Amino acid sequence: MSEVRVRMAPSPSGFLHVGTARTTIYNWLFARHHQGKFILRIEDTDVSRSSQEMVDAILESIRWLGLDWDEGPYYQSQRTEIYQKYAQKLLETGKAYFCFCPPQELEEKRKQAIASKIDWKYNRTCLKLSEAEKEEKIKSGVPKAIRLFVPKGQTVFSDLVYGELKKENEELDDLIILRSDGTSTYNFACVVDDVDMKISHVIRGNDHIANTFKQVLIYQALDLTTPKFAHIPLILGKDKAKISKRHGAVSVMEYKEQGFLREAFVNFLALLGWSPKDDREILSIDQMIELFTLEGVNPSNPIFDREKLEWMNGEYIRASKNEKLLSLIIPFLIKENLISEDITKQKREWLLKYVSLFKERTKTLKEFAEKGRYFFECDYQYEEKAAKKHFNSPEAADRLRAYVDRLSGLDSFEKAKIEEALRKLADEMQTKPAALIHPVRLATTGTTAGPPLFDLLELLGKEEVIKRIKKAVEFIQTKFS
Repeated sequence: MSEVRVRMAPSPSGFLHVGTARTTIYNWLFARHHQGKFILRIEDTDVSRSSQEMVDAILESIRWLGLDWDEGPYYQSQRTEIYQKYAQKLLETGKAYFCFCPPQELEEKRKQAIASKIDWKYNRTCLKLSEAEKEEKIKSGVPKAIRLFVPKGQTVFSDLVYGELKKENEELDDLIILRSDGTSTYNFACVVDDVDMKISHVIRGNDHIANTFKQVLIYQALDLTTPKFAHIPLILGKDKAKISKRHGAVSVMEYKEQGFLREAFVNFLALLGWSPKDDREILSIDQMIELFTLEGVNPSNPIFDREKLEWMNGEYIRASKNEKLLSLIIPFLIKENLISEDITKQKREWLLKYVSLFKERTKTLKEFAEKGRYFFECDYQYEEKAAKKHFNSPEAADRLRAYVDRLSGLDSFEKAKIEEALRKLADEMQTKPAALIHPVRLATTGTTAGPPLFDLLELLGKEEVIKRIKKAVEFIQTKFS
C-alpha cells in the first residue's frame, strides 16, 4: 500500500459532535495503524455559518480526545485561488459552464416544484446560451456562477464498507462548483483539497454517500483518480433515530464536563461500529492502533448506549492510579465549591484516601463530587424515609449517645477500633450491630448508602464524627420532646 494519507474535515458551524468525533477516531487509528499521515482541515467555505469560536472549540475537543494531527489545520477559506484555478481548467475543457441565473429565481422555481411534488433539476438554460449572449452578460457584469456539466450515464464507486454503489446521472443536477462571488461550494472544495493534499482514503459518515457521487463526477471531469472511500454507519439512539440532543449530550466536551475519561470515551466510540474480531471491550489506544482495520467496520448502524459508556468509564476509573484520578477530580470539587484551589500536602493526602474510598463505586469523575458531598459539607438533610426508620425513638438517641462515649475514649481513631467499639456496644445492649450501623451512617452522612462505614468514619475523623452524631442526637430529642 502506498502512503496512507487521511483527513478530518469538520465544518466550524457547531461543536464537535460525537458522530464526527468517532469519524475522527477512525481516521486517526487508520493513519497510525499504517504509519501514515492524519491531516486536519477546516471546511469553512460557508462563511455565514462558520466562526473562529467554533474552530477553537473543535480543536480543543480533538486535543482532549488525544488525537494529534500531522498536518494542518488547513482552512478552505484561505484556498479560494486554488479552487478558482481548478474551476478554470474545467471551463477550458468544456466540463463546466457559466450560469448567470439569479439564485433567488432558481430558489423560487425549486420551491414551486416542491409544492407541486415535482422533482426539480436545473434546466441548463445557461448551457444553451450562444457565445455572443455569454459575452454580452459577462461584459454587462451579470453575476455568474460555474456549474459542472453532468454527462449521461451512471456514476459508480467501490466503497470499502458497503461495496459497489451506483447512481444514474440523470438523477443528479449540474452542480454549482463556484458561487458568483468566487467562493467554492462544499463538494468542489472537498475534491480539490483531497487532490492537493494527496488524500489516499476518505473515511466519513454514510450520510455523505450522496455527496460522494457528485465528487466522483468532479474527479472524472478533472481526469483524476479518486481516493478509496469508506463510509461508516451513523450512530443511532435507542429509538433507532439519528443521535441528537433529545438523546442526551451530543458534543464531545459535554462528556468531558460530565466526568468521562478521554481513554474510556475514545474506547467506547471506537467500538460503535468497529470490532477487533474478538470479545474484548476494554482496549488501550496502542491496542486499537494495532488492531484497527476498515474490514472490521460493520455496515449496520450502532446504538449509542449511555449505560454502556458509564460502565466502561467506571472500569477505566477503577484501573486508574489514585494520583491521576485526583488530578482529574480536583476541578470538579473546586467547581462545586467543596475545596479551594489552595491544596496543602496534608489535604492532598486526605483527598487521595477519599479517591480510594469512592473509586470502586463511581462511574464518572463528576460523581466523586456528588456522591461524597457530605465529606466536605455537614449541612445535609437526613433522608426522610431513613430518618423515619432509624431515628424513630428516644432509644435511638440513647444508642447514638452511648456510641459517642465509646468513640471519645478511643486513643487511636482507626477503622478496626471504630468497628470494634460499635460491635462491643451492640453486644452489651443485646442488639444487632445493624441497629447502630444504620443510624450512625445516617447521622454522619445524611444517607443510608455509601462506602464501608468504618472506612468512612476514619476518613471523616474523630472530631467530625462525634460532632455529627451529637447533632443527630439533638435532632431525635427535638423530635420526641
